[in-house]
Amino acid sequence: MKIKSKWLSIFLVLGLVLAACGGDGTETTTTADSGDDTTTTEDMGEDTTTTEGEMMDIATDVGVDLEAGTITVGLLSDLTGPFGPLVTAIVAGHNAYWTQVNATGGINGLTVNLETVDTVYDVTNHVQFYEELKDEVVAFGHSTGSPHTVAINGDLQADGILAIPLTWYSGWTDPAINSNLLPHGTPYCIEAMNNIEYMVGLSGLDSPTIAIGSIPGDYGLDSAAGAALAADALGLEVVYDGTGAAIPGDDASFAEVAADIAASDADLVFFTATPSIFSAVYGQAIGAGFQALWSGASPSWNPAFVAEDSPIREAIARDFVGSSYYEPWDGESAGAANVREVMSAAGAPPTDYYGEGFIEASILHQVLQAAYDSGDMTQAGVLAAAKTLTSVEFDGLGPTEVYTGEPNDIVQRSQWMTRPSLESETGTMIVESNYTSEIAAAYEYTGACYVLEG
Repeated sequence: MKIKSKWLSIFLVLGLVLAACGGDGTETTTTADSGDDTTTTEDMGEDTTTTEGEMMDIATDVGVDLEAGTITVGLLSDLTGPFGPLVTAIVAGHNAYWTQVNATGGINGLTVNLETVDTVYDVTNHVQFYEELKDEVVAFGHSTGSPHTVAINGDLQADGILAIPLTWYSGWTDPAINSNLLPHGTPYCIEAMNNIEYMVGLSGLDSPTIAIGSIPGDYGLDSAAGAALAADALGLEVVYDGTGAAIPGDDASFAEVAADIAASDADLVFFTATPSIFSAVYGQAIGAGFQALWSGASPSWNPAFVAEDSPIREAIARDFVGSSYYEPWDGESAGAANVREVMSAAGAPPTDYYGEGFIEASILHQVLQAAYDSGDMTQAGVLAAAKTLTSVEFDGLGPTEVYTGEPNDIVQRSQWMTRPSLESETGTMIVESNYTSEIAAAYEYTGACYVLEG
C-alpha cells in the first residue's frame, strides 16, 4: 500500500485518539515525492545544491537507486501494540520530516522513501520484518523496543547495516552493544534519577519515602534500577519494591501492586509500565484513597490520561511528574517551532510525540548526507558514515548527542521535565528545560544499569 507522506502522517496520528490494539503486522510503504530538477537541501545551516545529471559518482548496493533518484529507509515500528499511540505519532513525525526534506531537494536530489512495518511490539515479528526489509533498505530509521532491537543486533552487525533504536535502554551507550546503532536521549536508568530528584524537590519534604514498581523486561527493570540508585543516593527509604511485579496481561498483578503501593503510604511513587498498565495501577491506588507524587519513564504517560472523559483526569493532573527526551510541542526552540509548523501544515493534531520522529530522522539525515559526501551509499558506507559523526544538534529540539569518546562522556543526561495540563493542547506543560539532576550528573556510566540478554 503506497500513501503520500502527508496523508499517512495524518492517518497515523489518529491512533492517538483511537484505542489501538491488536494488529496483524501488515507492511505499508510511504513515499514522499520531490519532483524538482534542481534541488536544495537545508540541514543544520548547510545548503547543498545539486542539479540532476550532475550527480557525483556514488557507490550503491541496497536501498539506493541513483537512476530512479531514491533512497529507501526502513522503520520497524509498533503501530498497534502497547506503545502504538506513541509510535504512530513518531512515525508521523518521520513522514512529515522527510516530506519537508524531499520538497527542498532531498539528499542532493535523491528522494527519501520510508518502508514502514507494524511489528505489533512482537520480537518474532520484528526479526521477520528485519529479514524481509534488509535487502530493500539502506538503513533502519528506527527500531522499536529494546528486546526487539537486541534480537536483530547480531544480524545488523553481520549484515553491516545501521539502525537507530526507538528505545532508551541504558545499554545502548555501551560500545560492545551499539557498534551498528546510533542511540539518543536520556536512558531509562538516568531518566529515573532525574525524575526522582526533581520529585523530591517538588515535594518539599526533608525525607520523603518512595515506592518503586515496574513491568518486567528492559524497559521496566532498567528504569527501576535507576530508581533504586536514586533512592540510595538521596537516602530515601524504599517502603515498597514492586520491581517487575506488574505483569502484562495479568490484571490480578495490577491490583496487587496498586494495593501494595497504597498500603506503603509512600510520599513518592516511581512506576514504569505501558500507559494502560500505569493507568490501571494508578487508578486502583487512588481509588483506595492513596495520594502521592507519581512518576515513571516517559513512555508510561499517555495524553489520554487528561482527556475530558478520563476518570483519572483531575487526580493525575495533581499527582504526576513527567519527563521527555526531547522538547515537547509547546517548546520555544527553533526545532520545536519547526515541528509545530510542519505538522500543523499537514493538518495533524497537536501532540508531543512528533518531536521524536524529527529527532530520529534528523540523525539519519546527517548520516545519509555524510555517506553521499563520502561517495559511498552502500549499506556498509552508510554505517561507516554514521561512525564519522562526532556530534549531532537539533536546533534545540533535543540535547546535543555526542558519538565519540568514552561511554561516560557520551551517555545523555539531559531531559525536559513536564507536568500534566488540563488547558494545553497536548495535555502537558514544560516546567523545566534541559534538566540534569545532581545524581545524574555525578553518575559514572560503565554499562547498562540492567543487563538485557540477547
